[in-house]
Amino acid sequence: MDLEETKLPGVGLRHDFTTARGRRIGVISTRGGERELLVYSQDDPDACHAVVDLDGDEAEVLAELLGQPRVIERLARLREQIEGLATEGIYLEAGSPYVGKTLADAAIRSRTGASVVALVRNGEVTPSPAPSQAFRSGDKIVVVGTQEGVRATAELLQHG
Repeated sequence: MDLEETKLPGVGLRHDFTTARGRRIGVISTRGGERELLVYSQDDPDACHAVVDLDGDEAEVLAELLGQPRVIERLARLREQIEGLATEGIYLEAGSPYVGKTLADAAIRSRTGASVVALVRNGEVTPSPAPSQAFRSGDKIVVVGTQEGVRATAELLQHG
């Protein structure tokens, strides 16, 4: 799938792509942080059938709805292919001793045998976070390992 980027002088950027079913969709990102979701007409690819204005928070929610499940779906398919592999998204709660600490501080792999494969924050997915990645309350930490390792990671992140 090709993603086209068009600079809109004085406005921002427009990104467009065509779905596998032939529908053209775009997003205009303004300099002010707003987004416009564009659904082009099937009859005229240059005409918009619908435009949805989104503020920053709404864009983040939509990105989370579209992006986060995609990562989890891919990991779930991988889990189906490899017997004994567990995948879990663990939310870091405000009372966790790891809020403000880094992935390296948690030493999850060496302590539980599970690996952190992604971090989801405010709808943005960070695959393979660096050891220097600091955790924040509300982060979703995506972990892969044995069922026991994943459970141990959840316990570690909750209680230390």
